[in-house]
Amino acid sequence: MSRTVLISGGNRGIGLAVARAFAADGDKVAVTHRGGGAPDGLFGVECDVTDEESVKRAVAEVEAQFGAVEVLVANAGITRDGLLPMMSEEDFGAVLDTNVMGAFRLAKHATGGMLRKRWGRLVFMSSVMGTLGSPGQTNYAASKSGLTGLARSLAWELGARKITSNVVTPGLIETDMIEHVTDARRAELIGNTPLRRTGTAAEVAEVVRFLASDAASFVTGAVVPVSGGIGMGH
Repeated sequence: MSRTVLISGGNRGIGLAVARAFAADGDKVAVTHRGGGAPDGLFGVECDVTDEESVKRAVAEVEAQFGAVEVLVANAGITRDGLLPMMSEEDFGAVLDTNVMGAFRLAKHATGGMLRKRWGRLVFMSSVMGTLGSPGQTNYAASKSGLTGLARSLAWELGARKITSNVVTPGLIETDMIEHVTDARRAELIGNTPLRRTGTAAEVAEVVRFLASDAASFVTGAVVPVSGGIGMGH
């Protein structure tokens, strides 16, 4: 059956690949954006995940268009890199506000319909850097690590209503998010990846689609790496 799927930051990169995968399955897909609109074939809602009222309005708009959200993919995220001595509290806080608080706000307002239906899927997009850490990314790594605690707590809170909550941790994926990575750093990361290559957004999307499916009905509180093996065992 066609489900209502909401993907934050689903207008580009990994989020767009996830949106396309769900749409190909016949789901009713909505993506959030910051004013740039949605790609053709997808329903777009303007949303600032750092503003609770904006999130609340966006969820209400999706529900009015498609019905209650049944699958939420909290994908929106930012980076503001810098070494610790030069990193401002503003840059540290902004990344946590978007990456962690944004995911919290979306889950808070999107799970109402799931609770009424007694069924739902939450997928939080983290990163292997949340466990490995990365120089110049104390804020980003802290935010991505925080998503695990959020998702696992929600797994406990919502599990009795048949709502699962899981985390996907991509490695080095070819999107515009890694355009700033230097050649030396890219070579280092690939050298630490057993498959010796970068991944694609489509490969991440396939794992998200699985976690949102009935095939993953007994999977919750999991942290699933899509990383080519970098950081295995964490």
